[in-house]
Amino acid sequence: MLLETTAEFKSIVLNKTPLIDVRSPAEFEKGSFLNAVNIPIMDNEQREKVGIEYKKRGNIKATELGYRLVSGQDKDAKIEAWLTFIKENPGTVIYCFRGGQRSQIAQQWIQDASGKNIKRLQGGYKAFRHFLIDELTQNNYPYKALRLGGCTGSGKTILLNQISNSIDLEDMARHRGSSFGKKIVPQPSQINFENNLAYEIIKKRNENYKHLVFEDEGKNVGRSSIPKEFYGFIHSSPLIILEVPFERRTEITFNEYVKTEQEDYIEAFGQNEGINNWSAYIKSG
Repeated sequence: MLLETTAEFKSIVLNKTPLIDVRSPAEFEKGSFLNAVNIPIMDNEQREKVGIEYKKRGNIKATELGYRLVSGQDKDAKIEAWLTFIKENPGTVIYCFRGGQRSQIAQQWIQDASGKNIKRLQGGYKAFRHFLIDELTQNNYPYKALRLGGCTGSGKTILLNQISNSIDLEDMARHRGSSFGKKIVPQPSQINFENNLAYEIIKKRNENYKHLVFEDEGKNVGRSSIPKEFYGFIHSSPLIILEVPFERRTEITFNEYVKTEQEDYIEAFGQNEGINNWSAYIKSG
C-alpha cells in the first residue's frame, strides 16, 4: 500500500489536526506546533550517535546504525505509543524534520503493525515552519491592524478578550510585557511564539476580519520578540488610547499583579510555599 503524504498546512491549523513529531526531544523543545505531541523515533542520545555515524561513514551506515539502535522492545514500545495516540486522535499526521527517513520509517512501522496508513507531512517540520513564517510577512496582510494603548491597569487585556477580532500577544508570550510581567508558567521558545502567532493569524484570516486588534506592545514581550516585519505592520497602524479612572486602574493592577498571581502560586505550590515563592519572585524584581 502506498504511503500517503499531505501538504495541507492551512487545513492542519484550522482543523487542529493532531500531529506526531518523531524528532528527538531536543529538537522538539527548540520548536514545535500547537497540536503536536513528541513521540520520538530516536531519543537524544540515539540521534547523536546516528549523526556522528552519518558524518563519518555516510547515510547508509548511519541508517543501518539507526535500525540497530531502535529495535526489539524499544521499537515495540515506540510503535505502541504511536498507535495509542492515533487511536485516541483520528486523522493524525506524522512528521520529522524534512519529512524524510525518520517519519517515513515510523509511518511504515505503523502500517506494518496495524495496517493503518496515516499521512506523513510533506516536507516535514521545515516546510510547515516556512509556511507559518510566511503568514507573518507583508504579502499576507489582507487585513488592517489597530493598536490599543493606555496606562498600566487600564484594562487593555480585559477589553481585548471581549473582542473577537483581537490577538493577545501577552497571553501568547505568557508575559504581561512589563517589569513585573513574568508569570508562573515559563515563556515559550522564540520559535514557538512565532508559530503560535502564525496559527492565530491564520484562524483570524479564515474568519475574514477586516481589522485585527493588538495591544500596543514594544518589540519584545518578555523574552518573546515580535517578528520585525510584523512589528512594523502593527506599529504603523492607528493607535486607540484607553482612558480609565485612576481608582479603576489601581483595582485592575492589584487583581492582575497581586491577587491572580498569588492564586496561581498557591495552586501550584500550596498555601505557604506558594506565598513564599511569590514573595521571592517580587523581591528578585
